[in-house]
Amino acid sequence: MKDYLRKHPDVRTIRVAAADLNGQARGKRVPARFADKVVKDGTRFPFSVLNLDIWGEDIDDSPLVFEQGDQDGVLKPTERGFMPMPWLEAPTALLPIWMFRENGQPYEGDPRHALRAVVDRYKARGLTPVCAMELEFFLIDDSGKTLQVPPSPRSGKRRKAAETLSIRALDAFDTFFTDLYDACEAMDIPADTTTSETGLGQFEVNLMHCDDALRAADDAWLFKMLVKGLARRHGFAASFMAKPYADYSGSGLHTHFSVIDEKGDNIFDSGGPKGTAQLRYAVAGCLAAMHDSTLLFAPHLNSYERLVPGKHAPTAISWGYENRTAAIRIPAGNPAARRIEHRVAGGDVNPYLMLAAILGAALTGIEDEVEPPPAVTGNAYAMDLPQIPSTWEAAIDAFEHSDVLSRFLPKELIRNMVQTKRQELHYIAELSPEERVELYLDTV
Repeated sequence: MKDYLRKHPDVRTIRVAAADLNGQARGKRVPARFADKVVKDGTRFPFSVLNLDIWGEDIDDSPLVFEQGDQDGVLKPTERGFMPMPWLEAPTALLPIWMFRENGQPYEGDPRHALRAVVDRYKARGLTPVCAMELEFFLIDDSGKTLQVPPSPRSGKRRKAAETLSIRALDAFDTFFTDLYDACEAMDIPADTTTSETGLGQFEVNLMHCDDALRAADDAWLFKMLVKGLARRHGFAASFMAKPYADYSGSGLHTHFSVIDEKGDNIFDSGGPKGTAQLRYAVAGCLAAMHDSTLLFAPHLNSYERLVPGKHAPTAISWGYENRTAAIRIPAGNPAARRIEHRVAGGDVNPYLMLAAILGAALTGIEDEVEPPPAVTGNAYAMDLPQIPSTWEAAIDAFEHSDVLSRFLPKELIRNMVQTKRQELHYIAELSPEERVELYLDTV
């Protein structure tokens, strides 16, 4: 880490940042000449900082604040190390950090540690999850009274409608996407294919499969930060808000994962299209936890405007082979690459918590060897199937009282998340629809 700054003498300042429960980057600006101290000793800020609401306010009844004296945690660099921040004008380096207690133990309210604990459970069984994510987002001109697609930097024209898989739509923002891919290369984010999606000014970028789940979540968290920052540098906004436009489909964050054993073999590969018993067990685990996990897949009020039957966002607790109307899809293709696609989450999630929920649920299914219900065929939206919570409040209640989530998520994290969301639920009722859009547009 120290070598990075010596090789980049133009970097005058660094940012040290951790992800809070909402996935917001919380941290400090540090002159580069003090970076060695941060690398060696870490930095400090209160435990409560990882438990702020979406406005960045303390949680009113949190025991972390007055009851415990607002004590400091110790923030240490993650294994990711320094990386550039290409969306800023001045050369700047970002150092991701995560929180520990004074005695060196991980802080259980840190989302990254929650995912690490799940990965450790896989390791204890000689297993490694391999993950990839597909992130959808909107490019938006928010300079006026209403949101609209930005004018193309090439033609000056606005694209008035969605253009699914349109090359023309991609070419219209070629300068932005060229800069985005250059920035991903500099930050070592494995960005692969980009497509134009079904929403107005909506695009999707795929991140490549990675056999390190923490790194995969890092990539998604950093990618969201990069896209939003770089878009502003280009004169418009980029948003992972689940549903900025009422008349268009929202943005999802689909996760693909398989599991390999100590020999490097995919335990879901049966040599044929159906997959192994372990695949079915993993599916059953995901289905069993899906209802109670919805708050992590849809963490904001706006998230539930996306989760509408028939609008390309799954609402039924179901699975199927090569079926995008189901919440869990088993893609076709080479049996050696047999995997599960989890399709519930919106683009507005905290990637660490989302991935902890998915992988933790899958592992409980593998451990319990539970068979799932029959795979659905046809339109899952038209079937009488169990549903995920349809409101934010119901999702908070389900998350708080879940037995299955307590098997793999820390009690302190569950408590902090519930308190955070109940406070947001209370205060967001005071906002107009326009103010809610303004709140979510840049934050999530």
